[in-house]
Amino acid sequence: MNTLSFRTKSANDAYVKRDWHIVDATNLTLGRVAAKMAAILRGKNKPYYTPHTDCGDYIIVINAEKIALSGNKMQEKEYMHYTGFPGGQRIELAKDLIRRRPEVLIEKAVKGMLPKNRLGRAMYKKLFVYAGAEHPHAAQKPQPLTF
Repeated sequence: MNTLSFRTKSANDAYVKRDWHIVDATNLTLGRVAAKMAAILRGKNKPYYTPHTDCGDYIIVINAEKIALSGNKMQEKEYMHYTGFPGGQRIELAKDLIRRRPEVLIEKAVKGMLPKNRLGRAMYKKLFVYAGAEHPHAAQKPQPLTF
């Protein structure tokens, strides 16, 4: 057997098959579920994973308002953004942000675990987060994803 004949195949857009997954975030810990979703968005669960290609699947997250944070993070974790104006630094606690915009917690956690380049931005576009139990992606027939 000639061992030099084996070739490593790199995945490309024509080779990648993307599936749709749905995650119910009720009582799931934010960091743990975000790490697993980031790996699926990158495509690390596929045997043909290639670091320089977007091999990941689509993920729909429902019930984002029921996500859990461990320890005292709900009262102590701060989310900061800057408006761009002098003195425009804004800080909001996790308990206030989850009340106002619950999908932002999951989006920020997953986005921070993806690559910081145009490939990471393409992966992030395959994440859909909804506060309630309804979503408009029923036609894609998403498969439930349990952690």
